[in-house]
Amino acid sequence: MSGRGLAILVVLLLVLGGGALLMQQQRGREAANVAALGQPVLKTLKAAEVAAIRIEAADGTLSIARSGDRWRIAERNAFPADIEKVRGLVLKAIELKVGQSEAIGVADRARLGLNETGDGAGTRLTFAAADGKPIARLIVGNKYFKQRPDDPASAPADGRFVLRPEDPKTVIIVSDPLEQASVQTSKWVERSGLAAEGVQTLEARLADGEHWKITRASEDAEWSLEGAIPADQQLAVTKANAASYSMSLLEVSDVAPPGITPAQTGLDQPGIVTATTFDGPTYTLRIGKQVDDKRYVSVAIEGEPAKTRTPKADESEADKAKRDKDYVERRAKLEQRLAREKALAAHVLLIDKIKLDDVLQKRAIFLEKKEAKK
Repeated sequence: MSGRGLAILVVLLLVLGGGALLMQQQRGREAANVAALGQPVLKTLKAAEVAAIRIEAADGTLSIARSGDRWRIAERNAFPADIEKVRGLVLKAIELKVGQSEAIGVADRARLGLNETGDGAGTRLTFAAADGKPIARLIVGNKYFKQRPDDPASAPADGRFVLRPEDPKTVIIVSDPLEQASVQTSKWVERSGLAAEGVQTLEARLADGEHWKITRASEDAEWSLEGAIPADQQLAVTKANAASYSMSLLEVSDVAPPGITPAQTGLDQPGIVTATTFDGPTYTLRIGKQVDDKRYVSVAIEGEPAKTRTPKADESEADKAKRDKDYVERRAKLEQRLAREKALAAHVLLIDKIKLDDVLQKRAIFLEKKEAKK
């Protein structure tokens, strides 16, 4: 055999050998991927060990840590987080199973939003122990769809592309879309807000100069509107009831970041709503600008519930004993609620506009034509 022929034979052997090696590696990867199906994605994660969660994305960072029996959001001046949402994310992370896994290159990592930093960076999720050491980490990438929707940004996903930082060459598809892996504080804040029940007087002094006040002598008495009323008009009782009732349903939608100024929130020239209650406490809301479908609100609460109940004149001894016992239990619950509500004074809240519409009315709204006497 000539030298040239021998060289060609050597090259062919090398090519065939390399191809066989490539096929062997490919079969090995496929076997590994098949073996991984149904396996936990985060094998080291245990709910009892999680004391902090850190979420990092292109538009910000969210840090949630356990403090006593509460979870608090560092970026919102330690505002309480919804414990059910915290627990839900931890349990979802533990339950994540490998639905599909494939080898991935640098270009595909960027395309699927699975880089740790830079272009194509995903949402980085870190679960840490009480000493701050990471227990488990996950990069959450783009949504996964079985069939491509018309609008991927708003369509509900069938799952998510994820990647473990310790294995950057393997992409995993999970069946949970992991919507809670977000830095939006509105998805995390504890929503329990204000519940001013048993309103005795309700007064509004709005930023445009509008003013009205309604009062009643007891919880079962009729409302009256302060000021002159035209002879052919009367108080619209449904409007008064709606305004009073709305004060017991003021849930927190979000919390403004620390350092936001009164000029930015409109709380330098606010509308002011004041509600006194038959229980004793007085609620004062300062209501600022509207942003999207929410309004900035700050709250102050003064007064404490009465220590004892005023009995009715016709009460029997048995009735008095029972009602006194009920009042002690009710007062204990009220004191617990007030402690939580008063803590809201340290924050600028965002409350859904629709929750405040009934108290941000013109005085004329509380008047209606008198019905003709039959």
